[in-house]
Amino acid sequence: MATMFSKLNPFKARKKSLADQDSQRADNNPSNFNIRQEKEEAYEAIERGTLMVPLTKIIGSVGRYHDFDNQFKTHSPKVDERLKGIMDAMREGKNMPPIALYQIKEDFFILDGHHRFRAAVELGWTDIRSRIVELLPSKNTLENKLYIEKIHFRDKAGLPDSIELTEPGQLDHLEWQVREHRKFLTNQKNQAVSFKQAGADWYRTIYRPLATLIDNSKLVKSFPGRTVDDLYLYISVHQWEIGRKRTYGIGVDKLIPTDMEAFRQKMAEHKEQEYPEMKREITVFILLNVEGKYEQQIFDKLLALDEVREVHSVHGSIDMIAKITLMRDLLSSDAEILSHFIQFTIRQWKGVVATQTLIPGMSRTKDRDRCHI
Repeated sequence: MATMFSKLNPFKARKKSLADQDSQRADNNPSNFNIRQEKEEAYEAIERGTLMVPLTKIIGSVGRYHDFDNQFKTHSPKVDERLKGIMDAMREGKNMPPIALYQIKEDFFILDGHHRFRAAVELGWTDIRSRIVELLPSKNTLENKLYIEKIHFRDKAGLPDSIELTEPGQLDHLEWQVREHRKFLTNQKNQAVSFKQAGADWYRTIYRPLATLIDNSKLVKSFPGRTVDDLYLYISVHQWEIGRKRTYGIGVDKLIPTDMEAFRQKMAEHKEQEYPEMKREITVFILLNVEGKYEQQIFDKLLALDEVREVHSVHGSIDMIAKITLMRDLLSSDAEILSHFIQFTIRQWKGVVATQTLIPGMSRTKDRDRCHI
């Protein structure tokens, strides 16, 4: 009977249940370092030195995930004497040793310095000085392949940040740009220039200006799932490496010369706030046939559109003529942007029977500031 009672001991059963729950929570907890390391197969270590790390990127602890909630705050709000002393020292600006972190991709886990981390959080800091060991993921996934490629290029070229591409095997094109820029700098300076020196200068004087132009243009919104760096790659490869002739979007050549170093020189003349936009204006005339009972309504709707500059009611085979001005990015065709505008505005209106479009081939505007008698 004693043996039977032991098997059904409610205290042991409760203890086992709590242990199982803890194990399940650990498996599902993103701040569990061991689970994350095993999931990513991240075992190869690289010393990254001492850097400032945003507190928001520190998501967990090595071996102490039980002490923190899912927002990486301690379960107890109590400020102990040790923590209070560290906070006082930080307020006074005393030099504190860096905390020790393990990094797995974009996330960081505290190995040593939990109290310093919590003190920084309590004081409202945004970053903390950290000594970092990165554990490289080796699991065969597309995400990991892209990550390994981007940090390899970043480290090889000595870049301050990674280039975020969504397709593997594309960074060879950017290495080509750095090599070409290295040749240019070597000839210009008449002395040897390392790949890292060329990479740092390429990043600052070529990559950043073009990436900024693309970002400012909001062009990436037209390419769901792509990044600014994807578009940088596409544009730069076609402009500087392939030199493919285009039948549309040729306005990009005026903004981005087909020679990489010419682009560098051009952008050196501008401050970042003064970079030109990757857009141009097109003027179009739209000829409309409409049902008579809707004519006034459509006339008013046209005038209400920001893109419409003039509206005229005419007699003959055409009922109305509207002059519109559209802005398009330099990679799109006039026909593409015009078709989108008409299909999703004017052609949706009740009473519009048919439309035709005229894009002027050559235009001149006479001076309007004249007195008519």
